[in-house]
Amino acid sequence: MVKYNIVGAFGVGKDELMRTEKMKKILSGYLRWPLILGILLVIMNIHVYTMDPEKGIYVSFYVGAYLLLALLLYLVRRRTVLRDLVSYAMRFQVATSKMAMEFEIPMCILDSNFISVWDNNRFREVFAPELGRRFGISEAIPEIDLKSMPKEVGETGDMHFHVGKSYYHAVIRRLDIDHTGDKETHSEKEMKRRARHIGISGQLFLLYVFDDTEMVRVVQENYDQRLDVGLLYIDNYEESLDTVDDVRRALLIALVDRKINKYMLQHDAITRKLEKDKYIFLVQHKYLAEIQADKFSILEDIKGINAGVAEETNITISMGVGSQVDTYRKRQEYARSAIDLALGRGGDQVVVKTKDNTLYYGGKSIEQEKNTRVKARVKAHALRDSISVADRLIIMGHNMPDVDAIGSALGIYRIATDLGKPARIVVDSVTSALEPLLKLFKGNKDYPEDLFLNAGQASEYVGNGNGVLLVVVDVNRPSYTDAPGLIEKVSSIVVIDHHRQTGEGFSNPTLSYVEPFASSACEMVAEIIQYSGDEVRLKTLEADALYSGIMVDTNNFMNKPGVRTFEAVAFLRRCGAEMIRIRKMFRTDLEEYKIQAEAVRNMNLFMDAYAIAPCHADQFSDPTIIGSKIANTFLDIQGVKASFVLTPYNGKIFISARSIDELNVQLVMEKLGGGGHINMAGAQLTDCTLEEGIEKVKKVLTDMRKDGDID
Repeated sequence: MVKYNIVGAFGVGKDELMRTEKMKKILSGYLRWPLILGILLVIMNIHVYTMDPEKGIYVSFYVGAYLLLALLLYLVRRRTVLRDLVSYAMRFQVATSKMAMEFEIPMCILDSNFISVWDNNRFREVFAPELGRRFGISEAIPEIDLKSMPKEVGETGDMHFHVGKSYYHAVIRRLDIDHTGDKETHSEKEMKRRARHIGISGQLFLLYVFDDTEMVRVVQENYDQRLDVGLLYIDNYEESLDTVDDVRRALLIALVDRKINKYMLQHDAITRKLEKDKYIFLVQHKYLAEIQADKFSILEDIKGINAGVAEETNITISMGVGSQVDTYRKRQEYARSAIDLALGRGGDQVVVKTKDNTLYYGGKSIEQEKNTRVKARVKAHALRDSISVADRLIIMGHNMPDVDAIGSALGIYRIATDLGKPARIVVDSVTSALEPLLKLFKGNKDYPEDLFLNAGQASEYVGNGNGVLLVVVDVNRPSYTDAPGLIEKVSSIVVIDHHRQTGEGFSNPTLSYVEPFASSACEMVAEIIQYSGDEVRLKTLEADALYSGIMVDTNNFMNKPGVRTFEAVAFLRRCGAEMIRIRKMFRTDLEEYKIQAEAVRNMNLFMDAYAIAPCHADQFSDPTIIGSKIANTFLDIQGVKASFVLTPYNGKIFISARSIDELNVQLVMEKLGGGGHINMAGAQLTDCTLEEGIEKVKKVLTDMRKDGDID
């Protein structure tokens, strides 16, 4: 009856009955131990008799009583004790099994093929409500990576995944059913027993799933409440207000200030005005995500003030935000670096700098030329000081240098030479476009034979770098320079460039002069020469080189020339530059014209506005320059908003992008890893065919139209 009652009460099967009988035998053996110990007491009693018979009688009385009670316990109460102990053990086992089934933590057992052989109620409720009795774990939890399962017995693995808005942490332990470990928990032993009961042998996986949703929510909430630091500057503040009368100026300033404060208030930001044209703000990270989602609409709101109040003004703003770093001081440093980058790229944009990334927003306005030359004068004096303390100079442009890079390098060479410092120019590869210019200096008695050095010769010239000043012109990205290996060798670096800055830059240059509004590096150097001192005098050939650089980069003064561009040209003309001589030097040969005609024939007008064409100029030493000329030519076609010419060269695809004012090609090229100006930019694609490159350009344009970045 006892067996029947246990089976009936707890639903125990044949295996459980066998375990019960085994347990009874073990417990029965434990109950015999008092009788066995009685033998030891009898031996002790005999020993006491030999020492003192009288005391032995007393001991015999107690030993006899002990043996009588032990015998009665074994013979009379044995069944009751066994029944109660076995009943308790079975109830405890069933209770633990029931607890495992009803446990709030989802659990299951997987065989070696990751098929579920047992799962508790909670697991089935959360992950497998509609699946059968046996199912693959990938059916229940597709997010689990089977390749990351523990490989060795006893090994434990962790996985994090989410289903919808719920986040989970899975713990998986690999066990061997046929071998029991000393450190196994009770639940692991119980699951092994269940696996044996249903006929599973070999190895299995124990899976526990913990719901981390609340913890993730708290962590995310804490992360969202962290304050990001931002700086907001009004671009060209003085220049924009100079042409406005006093009454309207006060109104315009008040409207700009109100617009900024209202926008920040909408996003629960704390704003303080540092100077008349500078603000600092603190904003919760969750609101920064909202601001990024609407692409910093304040940029357009500020432009709307211009149109409504003073058409002759052109007020824009730039912002830099530091985010996703641990300390407020570090975020402030990131914000300052971001605002410098935004201003260096021409303003009217936002740069968000994080520990792992730099994001750009806006930047659709054409850079506004600054009328003041104060900055040029300050930079010229700083450059003169840097040259004065150096022993010698090495001057370098970008890889595959063009006329603008070499012309500006020759201008710096003249400053250094007239200040009594030896200087050399790095030209690692000479293109056919450069040959006419370089021929004028080779064999010229006014210049050293080794004026132009390749990368190896330049490295020998620099030596250990002590006292060497490196002047980088027409490029602000170290990886794009003609000889990047020189950068780490020299004592100090000066950067002079007119391209918009990107996230890549020189670390701690002695002097950085980057002005995106300038038409060319030659224009900037021509201005610097005018403030470098009376002893600096350009020679005719150098004036020709600088004039050529301006002419080429502005596409014969059709692309972004400003007032200061023509002032620089006037200065160069006074120094002896001759237009006719320059034009003869850069005439195009017949074969190049044929290449251009072929590109025009193969041109595809994408979206009825963007000219995209391949350029096959393998027979030329400088095919990329031909590609840029073709891109300029396409802009003369009516209806073309921008042009993209792709040129295969040295295992890469070089893209030349040009526009007039209807598309910011710099934003397009940045999405392909390049950069440049609003209307003149480029990129280099690696591990890519010409056809794949064309498709990439089309995809970027398509995505930008979807995002509303282009019409």
